[in-house]
Amino acid sequence: MKVQVRGRNVEVTNALKEYVEKRLGKLEKYLDLIEEAQVTLTVEKESHRVEVTIPINGMILRGEESTGDMYASIDLVVEKLEKQIERYKGKLFRRLGRQNMEVKAGDNRKEEDGPQIVRTKRFAMKPMSVDEAVMQMNLLGHSFFVFSNADTEKVNVVYRRKDGNYGLIEPEF
Repeated sequence: MKVQVRGRNVEVTNALKEYVEKRLGKLEKYLDLIEEAQVTLTVEKESHRVEVTIPINGMILRGEESTGDMYASIDLVVEKLEKQIERYKGKLFRRLGRQNMEVKAGDNRKEEDGPQIVRTKRFAMKPMSVDEAVMQMNLLGHSFFVFSNADTEKVNVVYRRKDGNYGLIEPEF
């Protein structure tokens, strides 16, 4: 597995990089399809945050943890990813290859007045079912997900409701 480790406000030492590679290597026992992982280590005041994104044949696994110790954050995020893989393993194998999503960080643009757009994401959308979109939303840990509905061939949004159920937004033109 190829692991890309980046640091924000922290120098990525060889020991830290090797620890990340060793811990993420454990995920290969669950899925041998893992080819690469992007890891971002961030230090802000007393908080050590670790973000891990793993593309798996078109699907995306993502985990984020923050503690007072970088090594503890790494351990916790790996545990979180292991649980995600176990929870969705059956669904992942049935649906592998049906979705391809590329997320790219956009430009930071500043405006004089009012709210600012601080991040832009672009991604390729393959048609998928509503169930697949809900699964992808849960894998990413987001509260909503924009997707191309395979049944209607329109852009839809699924979202998590406060009561724990899901909602679907379908546009009318």
